[in-house]
Amino acid sequence: MKITPTAIPEVLLITPARHGDERGWFSETFRQSALEEAGFAGGAFVQDNHVRSTRKGILRGLHFQKPPHAQDKLLRCVRGAIMDVAVDIRVGSPTYGRWVGAELSAENAQQLLVPRGFAHAYCTLTEECEVLYKVTGYYAPQAEGALRWNDPAVGVDWGLSPEEISTNERDATASLLADLDSGFVYGERF
Repeated sequence: MKITPTAIPEVLLITPARHGDERGWFSETFRQSALEEAGFAGGAFVQDNHVRSTRKGILRGLHFQKPPHAQDKLLRCVRGAIMDVAVDIRVGSPTYGRWVGAELSAENAQQLLVPRGFAHAYCTLTEECEVLYKVTGYYAPQAEGALRWNDPAVGVDWGLSPEEISTNERDATASLLADLDSGFVYGERF
């Protein structure tokens, strides 16, 4: 398993090795000790989620859960391809408001580790996508937060034109970065 820090070092890109022959392949997709060795100091993963999207251009996010219900997320795309994005929403961080992203696909098998303190979203780049992800905390509706996916102050490049992107009302009307109360402060443990 190769673990590489992104331009925002807390967000990690993970590329599991695939070992195969004419029958197919085997891949270890998760190992807590490897994440810890790479500097991940988050909690234990407690829940797995599986999402299916039926067409290209579906955007889900930018979501987060406020402290004390913050979550780390580990995502992978097992069918199709997505643009997966994390935005730093930790007040006082040197990378506050900056984003990093990676194309995750069934073909490249890459994963993105999005730590607490970041808003997260993905946009489907192909028809029929399936995404699996782990979280370190249970969903708490009273703690949910969202950053607008097309906030010009953040400027995420989704790999598609805005006209190709479809989202729900909650994501379309989420807070702009200038108005965001994330509850995260850089340097504090949440």
